[in-house]
Amino acid sequence: MAADELFATCWTTAGNISPSASDQRSPVDFRTRVEAASAAGFTGAGFLYCDLLEAEKTYGLEGIRSILADNGITRWETEFLTDWWAKGAARAASDQQRVGMLRLVEALGGHDLKVAPDESGGSWDPDRWAEEFAGLAQQAADVGARLAIEFLPWANIATIGDGLALVEAAGHPAGGLIIDVWHTERVGTPHAELAACPLDRIVGIELSDADATVVGTLPEDTMGNRRLCGEGDFDLPGVIAALRQAGWTGPWGVEILSNSHRALPVAEATRRAYDTTRALLDA
Repeated sequence: MAADELFATCWTTAGNISPSASDQRSPVDFRTRVEAASAAGFTGAGFLYCDLLEAEKTYGLEGIRSILADNGITRWETEFLTDWWAKGAARAASDQQRVGMLRLVEALGGHDLKVAPDESGGSWDPDRWAEEFAGLAQQAADVGARLAIEFLPWANIATIGDGLALVEAAGHPAGGLIIDVWHTERVGTPHAELAACPLDRIVGIELSDADATVVGTLPEDTMGNRRLCGEGDFDLPGVIAALRQAGWTGPWGVEILSNSHRALPVAEATRRAYDTTRALLDA
């Protein structure tokens, strides 16, 4: 039986930068990140849209394709589209980014396009969201990709149940979920609920660990205090078993966001992320 493939999500290789930064561009060159992921053993990688734009300036589209291929990165994703549900100026800016993301996905053969929920906690119209999500899922399908929303415990789409309600209401086969285990564990999602998730609605899985106690707010904790897989208090073996029961066979994403992780040289940080996750999956 072949070993499960592992996928380095964007923050795992991004170096000393946090999602809370006003400028989220990675200080680490695109080639360096891809080479670090490949050397560690990853076969997939994720990047912020802004980082792909920087890579295009440096290497061009053909150069990006070559770097990914030369390093055995057979799958990649980009994130994070926000305000796709909005109106006015916010929507105009989102639509501009949407066009750019779809262009890169089509040109580079990307697999997944990740979108965000509304982190403001404001009122929202589920029917309109479902309609907007379905339209965006079709646009992703048109360029050979899938659309995935990542639910966040502090957002309007907070749980796996909320996410499934949205994607099922949208009803598009290209639309689904990113299941980030940090988020499911922080809201106490039963393993049975993970095991019951329809496989065709799972676009990706993201693994990490954490201490039982939240430090600061949930956003602060998730951005600064995640731990390597197996080094925290989450029941990751139980979570993985449940997701395998749902039919998931990989690739398994690894998303490590922590102050200690980002302080390390990217090659070392990426290798540690791979080794700890591989040990957990192979146990």
